[in-house]
Amino acid sequence: MAAPRITRLFAAVNIGSFRVSAMIAGLSETGEMIVLGSGHRAAQGIKRGYVTDMQAATHSVRDAIERAEKMANTGVQKVWIGCSGAGLVSTTARVEVDIGGRRIEQDDIEHLLVAGREVIQPDGRMVLHAQPAHYTLDGAHGVPNPKGLHAERLAVDIHVMLADGAPIRNLTETVQNAHLEVEAVVGSPVAAGHACLTPEERELGVALVEFGAEVTTVSVYAAGMLLGMQVIPFGSGDITDAVASAFGIRRYQAERLKCMSGSAIASPADHREMIPVNAPGDPEGAGPLARHADDKNRIPRAELISVITQQLGHFTEEVGKALKGMGFSGQRGQQVVLTGGGAQLPGLADYAQSALGRPVRIGAPPTMIGLPPGLATPSSSTLVGLVLYAAADPVDIRAVGPAYQPSARYSGLGLVTRVYRALREYF
Repeated sequence: MAAPRITRLFAAVNIGSFRVSAMIAGLSETGEMIVLGSGHRAAQGIKRGYVTDMQAATHSVRDAIERAEKMANTGVQKVWIGCSGAGLVSTTARVEVDIGGRRIEQDDIEHLLVAGREVIQPDGRMVLHAQPAHYTLDGAHGVPNPKGLHAERLAVDIHVMLADGAPIRNLTETVQNAHLEVEAVVGSPVAAGHACLTPEERELGVALVEFGAEVTTVSVYAAGMLLGMQVIPFGSGDITDAVASAFGIRRYQAERLKCMSGSAIASPADHREMIPVNAPGDPEGAGPLARHADDKNRIPRAELISVITQQLGHFTEEVGKALKGMGFSGQRGQQVVLTGGGAQLPGLADYAQSALGRPVRIGAPPTMIGLPPGLATPSSSTLVGLVLYAAADPVDIRAVGPAYQPSARYSGLGLVTRVYRALREYF
């Protein structure tokens, strides 16, 4: 059977602190998303979501996208990029207009969204997203599309994501230096939410915790939209560093121990199990003996798990504080979804459920045609979510109605193209 014809092409790059990943996917004429190619490489020049060495970061982006292009057998010029640093802040705004009981037309909706520009208060920060979440007709909430309905008053809740301007410009220039255009910068909680959360979860209330290598984002969804988020400067890489420090070993050894033998839950057999510090292919006697190791350079698994759980205690404490600060409490909205590379630690869901006192599940991307098994994991939630977000063709109130010009205060950014103007607009 002939392969389905691709009608639209989407490319995404997720610039993480541990690795830079790229994906090329196409939307078929039957409406299915098909992954055509992917690639990744170790991140360089990135620290806790911020670009610290643009040349090294650019090389990582270029290498990742070239691998994806080679697999997809096609080239791309524009990409959607994910961002987990840059001081991300999520907020909502509401605007309402009088309809007078008549039928709502498209012009009424556009007028409402244009009016929404005036209620955004970025306080000197950059607006990444300004999207209508849902509409309200005379007090009836959660209307997806009010066109054709009658109402006295029409209101809309707008989700706004803000970021610090300079880190975003560093991120976009890193990608531009890799000879790519930036279609948009997307906050990682928005992208990961598209990949991991069901519409019902977003409606009832859910907390999404993206446990990355150096940054953890905690976001709260309710009534179908992202209501708030906080960034915690702690990630799974901090657990690796703690293991390396506790046993006096190299980071790569600590990462292997954590991934191969680590767990968030201890068992009685751990005290009897000795695990090798060196990998099977390492030369015999390579490197110094680890602390607490036997003559074969093996350490007790119980001590490894003790180090990991100590760090997880700090992690869940910070997550709990963030959830409390965002008002995630009460009978509704108890579900917590853990995703990101750190969420792959065995037993983490059970540990977090006990520590947070809420039901916890691990979130992974949905099944997609052509998605390699290595990407069908929590570590690729943001990358897959970027492609799904792009294909959803989200509405931004800055692109509705007459062209909107930024104020003179922000006129010195030197914007080059319409895409970058839309990205860097300030309200």
